[in-house]
Formats: sequence, structure tokens, C-alpha cells
Amino acid sequence: MVSPRRNRPQKKKDEPRYDRPGITEDRVQQHQDGEWMVRNIFGQAAVKTYRCPGCVQEIRPGVAHIVAWPADGYGDESDRRHWHTGCWRARDRRGPGVERSRNAPRYG
Repeated sequence: MVSPRRNRPQKKKDEPRYDRPGITEDRVQQHQDGEWMVRNIFGQAAVKTYRCPGCVQEIRPGVAHIVAWPADGYGDESDRRHWHTGCWRARDRRGPGVERSRNAPRYG
């Protein structure tokens, strides 16, 4: 005999996820390019692969990182970017990243 499936109430997207272990509360950080909402994701909560916009390398599951999005309040989830912690801290000191293919010349 198969027991009936229980439907659990789903959380609303607007509800904060502070109850998830390994995710900090959102906070505002001021940078040269404006204010950003920032959230730390610790290793045990990092379950997907993302591409860091700072170094254009993968952030693998299990790697602690930062999620940041504009603090203007108009952005949605598509504005969120996952950064390596070091890349996020160094982004004011770096120029914009340039994506190149493997065979492209570095200097030119």
C-alpha cells in the first residue's frame, strides 16, 4: 500500500531564507559604482555551479562565495550575481574583465 503524498506549503519568494544554514542576512555595501545588497553563502549551502563575473571562472558547489545585486530595489533575481569572495573585495581595484577564447592572443 502506498501512502498518499503530502503537499507541503511552499515558501513565498519574498520570504527571507535566513533559516537556511550557511546563508547570512542581506546587508548593504557601498562601492564606487553604488550601493549593493550582499549575502554570504557558506560552503555547505553552496549547491550549484555559478560563473563569477570578476574572474569569469566557475564557483563550484561547496565553495563559499558572495551573492550581490543592486540595492536600488528595482532588481529581480536575474540581477543577482555570484562572486568569489576575493573577486568581490577586489572589484574596485580591477578593470572590467574581458572574456577571451582559449586560442585568442593575450596581448595585442
